[in-house]
Amino acid sequence: MYTKQHTLKSSITYSSVGLHTGAKVNVVIEPAPINHGYKFQRVDVEGQPIIPADADLVVDTQRGTTLEKNGVRIHTTEHLLAALYGMQVDNALIKIDGPEMPIMDGSSQAFVDGIVQVGLEEQDADRDFFEFKENQPFEDLEKGVEMLAIPYDDFRLTVMVDYNSPVLGTQHASMYEISEFKDNIAPCRTFVFLRELETLARAGLIKGGHIDNAIVLVERENVPQSELDELAKLLGKEDLEIKIKGNTLNNIELKFLNEPARHKLLDIMGDLALVGKPIKGHILAARPGHSGNVSLAKIIKGIIKKQAKQPREFDLAKTPIYDINDIEKMLPHRYPFLLVDKIMEMDENRIIGVKNITMNEPQFTGHFPGNPVMPGVLQIEAMAQVGGIFSLSKVDEPEKYSTYFMKIDKVKFKKKVIPGDTVVFELFLLSPIRRGLVEMGGKAYVNGEVCMEAEMLAQVVKDK
Repeated sequence: MYTKQHTLKSSITYSSVGLHTGAKVNVVIEPAPINHGYKFQRVDVEGQPIIPADADLVVDTQRGTTLEKNGVRIHTTEHLLAALYGMQVDNALIKIDGPEMPIMDGSSQAFVDGIVQVGLEEQDADRDFFEFKENQPFEDLEKGVEMLAIPYDDFRLTVMVDYNSPVLGTQHASMYEISEFKDNIAPCRTFVFLRELETLARAGLIKGGHIDNAIVLVERENVPQSELDELAKLLGKEDLEIKIKGNTLNNIELKFLNEPARHKLLDIMGDLALVGKPIKGHILAARPGHSGNVSLAKIIKGIIKKQAKQPREFDLAKTPIYDINDIEKMLPHRYPFLLVDKIMEMDENRIIGVKNITMNEPQFTGHFPGNPVMPGVLQIEAMAQVGGIFSLSKVDEPEKYSTYFMKIDKVKFKKKVIPGDTVVFELFLLSPIRRGLVEMGGKAYVNGEVCMEAEMLAQVVKDK
């Protein structure tokens, strides 16, 4: 899975008809900035309103997933969202001149082909994953839906479908990692039973339905040709010759033996894209549908909101990557001004350092007698030293360099820091390092709660 956010290198244009409205629609998928997510824009409506791809905006899940905001709707969003999610596109603006996404061939294949053609552009921001920390079940006994999400270090799906159909039978499909989506899931088309078509047609749906954009499964033997002709008339396709060959209309060949189950897996991906974050987890689903998928997406959103209110968790029991002896080899600071005890984590853009606050430190002699408080300027200095370690780790012979403040910005102090506290500093690189200039932003935590935050600019200079 990508660790950086991605968008499209250029725009993609599609034209087709909506499955249910039958209306021709044009879609342009455009690149979007970091943290934009997926958003639809109805360019045919006054003011060109934007509808975020958000589970909380789902208003209908009958035969597709429909979003609505301020009275403006987008129907059948799941196939395009599955393509974006499966191809690990994080940010895209989807402009559409009608109320329903085009059905194309009933799968995500055309959308994926467009994404492959234009390519992806890596963006200078990390992906914000949602990770399951414990098992999360969901079930709808009335609809027979059972889903279970469990912790996993990729995005994995396992699906079982069983609709008591002698033709479909019981089918299973799995995707072990998201890289399998392009070839094994995206080509799989939507399916419908012949017995459902008349009901859907009389309800004013599937006006854009065609044997080329859906698998129609036939459960009965010896269906009269007159019934098929009447069905073609209901669908507004009197000139279409409908025949039954095998178990499908017009002998459509399946791309996979379990293509219907794989399409259900595709639908889950499209609906879970409404969470707003890439997911790490293994989701198992029995007899899934859009209603259950969206319900699970809303549960995940609820967990995210709950986690946002909980203290951050840091594993301080593991072995640090730099202990105090390593730090003294990198920083020129010494007692009483060495304010970092250990470095727990570091990658290309992020570092986590720790400072233990003790009563033995000299600043508490006068700040303040009987009410010891860690001075804010020393908190900033400690954060800067963590950033200095990050900066010096990028040069050879770091002991020959020093880092100097150039700017401090957006400083906020949230709570007191006192002796006995352990302060955890988490910093991120805000822009690429150029000419020794290092711009970082971060937060300081005590017991998982933010006590201070700041952005700072420093320069790495070689000592004479």
